[in-house]
Formats: sequence, structure tokens, C-alpha cells
Amino acid sequence: MKSVQVLLASPVSVEVVEVKMKMAAEVRWLCYAAFLIVITSEVSSNAPLRRFEYKYSFKPPYLAQKDGSVPFWEYGGNAIASAENVRIAPSLRSQKGAIWTKMKTNFDWWEVDIVFRVTGRGRIGADGLAFWYTDAKGAYDGEVFGSSDKWVGLGIFFDSFDNDNKHNNPYIMAVVNDGTREFDHQNDGTTQLLAGCLRDFRNKPFPTRARIEYYQNTLTVLFLSGMTNNEQDFEVCLRAEHVILPKYGYFGVSAATGGLADDHDVLHFLTTSLHPPGQAPSPAGGVHVSEEEQRKLSQEYADYQRKLEQQKEEYRREHPESVRKDKDSEFEEWFESDNQRELRQIFTGQSQMFEVLRELNRKLDEVVGRQERTLSLLSSVQATGGQPVATGQVPGQPMLVDTIRRHEVDLVLSNQNTILNTARDIKALTQEVHSRSDSILQNQARQPTAQVQSVGYDMASLISEMRDGLNTVKRDVAAASQRLSAGGAGTAAGGCPPQTACLSTTVFLVFAVVQLIVILGYSLWRDNREAQAKKFY
Repeated sequence: MKSVQVLLASPVSVEVVEVKMKMAAEVRWLCYAAFLIVITSEVSSNAPLRRFEYKYSFKPPYLAQKDGSVPFWEYGGNAIASAENVRIAPSLRSQKGAIWTKMKTNFDWWEVDIVFRVTGRGRIGADGLAFWYTDAKGAYDGEVFGSSDKWVGLGIFFDSFDNDNKHNNPYIMAVVNDGTREFDHQNDGTTQLLAGCLRDFRNKPFPTRARIEYYQNTLTVLFLSGMTNNEQDFEVCLRAEHVILPKYGYFGVSAATGGLADDHDVLHFLTTSLHPPGQAPSPAGGVHVSEEEQRKLSQEYADYQRKLEQQKEEYRREHPESVRKDKDSEFEEWFESDNQRELRQIFTGQSQMFEVLRELNRKLDEVVGRQERTLSLLSSVQATGGQPVATGQVPGQPMLVDTIRRHEVDLVLSNQNTILNTARDIKALTQEVHSRSDSILQNQARQPTAQVQSVGYDMASLISEMRDGLNTVKRDVAAASQRLSAGGAGTAAGGCPPQTACLSTTVFLVFAVVQLIVILGYSLWRDNREAQAKKFY
């Protein structure tokens, strides 16, 4: 025991222990590094070999040829191919279109990168866009997003319209069909989907991207929403294992519109074949090509080249002045165009507007807080009779904080009274105008028709009054004639009647004419007065 204590106490033993500890730490770190190297090599060894397949791809520029065709692809329906993209379905109602590869694939596993835009003027779009990998080509005007129903293979649907009213669109879903099932449109395919995710892909500032990978019977869909142009912002939309698809098939993209319409544009369709480690693809893709097929492909390529050169030469002959312009515009792509600058300015302005609105929201919160404090102080002033007392203050002591004064309260109250009086005056004036308008409408309603008469709108009432007066005069004349006849009979029987003063016919007619003139003059005077009153109001 003493020898061990002496050994530990010696300086040589301490140095030996320190050296051993350092060696143990170094060995431990070496083991960790070796473990990491083994894991990295294992992961890299399991990574598939990749090969770009140009016969199953298209991208700008010069996406479409001069005759409108897309090399190694064929499209139909309402699809339109241009130099920059393929518009699968335009923003018109009830449009359908599709584009399909001419040949089946000759590889088992693949990865497809699609860059597309779905744009429309409405808040809601329809119907959507679909990616296909099927055993046979679909139709160009089918019922399922512009392609055929009861397909055999895979369909990735970018559905933008909510058919089932569950507010779960735009939605991305994967549906596998064996050729026996019809797509469930009423439920948006939710009863048949393999997997899916709720993502918005309409009206984005940058193109939307979807990366679809099928490797070792595992389907993975990555999605880039288009809010940024960073390719590292992909997020996993869905992943499904044990997915069995046809060994070889056709790639396709279709789209359709309904009562609502969007533009469905595909900018890139890039296909990459995936091969397990140790199974490098042969230059011919692992499939033997006969000499006849090679000769046919070579002849097709030569025809394309010859047609292209002929069209270029014809264009140069017809437009000699544009050749120099094309050379001058060769470097335009290195500079920012007017549209790009305008879009950048719009996005910058929107960002500034967002910051200003956020600052205004903060200031409004402050104003609301100050108003609440002011109302509390006013209530305390009214409760204490003009001496506000702060919370936690001893009554009788003056307040140390600046608050609203009594004269300010009086000024606010006087302003409120003035506003109330003005409102009452406006109300009284409005009622007076309303009553006068009612009286004018009532006077106009007295006329029998809506036509304008030359002597006034109440001529009918005047004529009726004149008729009544004439009838009265007629009755009086008839009664007088009866009395006269009765008096003549009495005279014949018993002698002469007494002499009476009778009204002559001339005096009666003069009196009637004067009365008629007075009535007409009064009517014209009243019409002029009412016309002046209408002009005044």
C-alpha cells in the first residue's frame, strides 16, 4: 500500500498517466471518425446512379420547332406549344389539353422535375393540372383533368377547385389505378388517393416546381410553392412505399378548365433515370436498338436539321435587317428587362407597404390604449367631482402625473353640444325638404295621366269645377222657366200677375264670360307660382 502511494506521488508516474489519457482520447476520436466514414460510404454506396433522359424531357428556349411540334412529344386538344412553354389549357371555359411522350420508357426507376405556372384572375381557379405515368397514352379531351379515366398507372393531381365544399383546395394527391376504377369527382378523389398534401400553387411570383421520384417501389413527391426562387426550399408533400407501377410507361401532362378558368403552363419537364449501384446504364439505355430504328432516328434528326437550316436561310433572305438586330440583342439576356425591373419594383413596394401597415397597426394599438386611459380618467373625474385620484394614491394629495384639465372637459362637452345642435338643424331641414317633396308628388299624382299638358297639370279639376257651375246655372234656369210657366197658367186663370224685374239674357252671358276669365287668370297665376317654387327647390 505504501509502495502504491509512493508511485502515485512521484512526478514520473503522473506524466505517464497523462500520456495514457491523451492516447486513449485520440484512439476514441479515431474510432468516431472511422465510424462516420463507414456510415458515409454506406450511404453513398446506396445512392442511385443518375442519367438525364432527353427523349422524355423538354425545356426552353426553342421548346417548340417552327412547325409547332415538340421533339419526342405529341400534344393535342386545346394545348398550345411555344418557344418558352407549353400551355396545356388556356384561361377559357371548358378547355382540355394534354401532351404525351412518343415512346415508352426503357428504365425501371425515374425522377421527374416539373416547373409550371397556374395563373388566373379569380380568387378560385379550376379545374387543375395532372402528371401521368401510365401503361398507355390517355386521351386529349378526357374526363379526368383532360385525360382518360380508368387509367393503368400513376396520376399526380394538382386540384385547384373544391368540388366537395370541404375547403381543402388547392390540393396535391397521388392516385394509383389498375384500370377498373372511375375517378371520384364528387369527393375530389379523397376516397381513392394514395397520399396527398394541402398546398397552394396558384398565382405565385415565381414558377412552381414539383419533383416526383419513383425508386425501389417508393413514391416521393417534393414541392416548391413558388414564393421563392431558391431550389433548396423543397418540402416533402407525400411519401408512399410499396407502390407497384407498370415496368415501362408513357409520361404525360394534362389540364382542364370548367366554369372557372386558369392558364396552365408547363415550362420544364426534366426526366432522369435512376439505376441501383453497380448497374450502370449502357450508352443505349440497356435496350438493343435495331439498325432500321437507328437509321430511322438518324434520318429524322437529319430532316430536322435540314428543315431548320432552310427556315433560317429563308428568314435571313426575307428579313436581312433583323440579322444585325439579333446580333445586337445577343447580350440582352445578361441585363434586366423592363418587365423584370417592374416586377422587382412591385415586390419591393409590396414589402414596404407591409412594413408600413405593420407600423400603422402598432400605432393604432397605442392610440386605442391612450383612449382607454383617457376614458378611465374622465370617469374618475366625474366620480370625484373634478379631482381625479390615481390608483394607489392617498386621497388629498395632488396628482403627480399630467392629466386632462377641467376646461378641456368643458371644451369637449361644448363641442359635442354644438355637433348635436347642428345635427338637429340638419334633421329639421331634411324633414322640411321631405314634406315639400311629398306635397309636390301629391300634386303631380292628381293629374289623370303622366303626359305634360299645355295649360297646367290641374286643368282637369278646373274643367270639372266649370262643369259643376254650368250645371248649377242650368238647373236654376230650368227652375225659373218652370216658375214662369206656372205663373202664365195662373194669369190665364185669374188675371195678370204682378210686375217683376227679370234678368236679361245679355247680362247673364256677360256675367258668365267674366267669371270664366277670372277662373282662367287665377289658374295661370297659380301654375306660374308653382313652377317658380319647383325651380327654387
